[in-house]
Amino acid sequence: MADVTITVSANGSLKVEGDIDLVDAEGNALPTREGKPIYLCRCGQSENKPFCDGRHKLADWDPTLGS
Repeated sequence: MADVTITVSANGSLKVEGDIDLVDAEGNALPTREGKPIYLCRCGQSENKPFCDGRHKLADWDPTLGS
């Protein structure tokens, strides 16, 4: 199994790198670009969920992870 790295940005998306299969709640495959990182929405405002579209820059949300 290949390594996967998930990086939490300070005020934005989750950057996912590595060999992954991304599926929706019903188990359907979601398209990704092979060999390219994907960026997943954390703020809930993206119009292209689950992918980040940059709307976190305009949203009033708390990006802290808590403790």
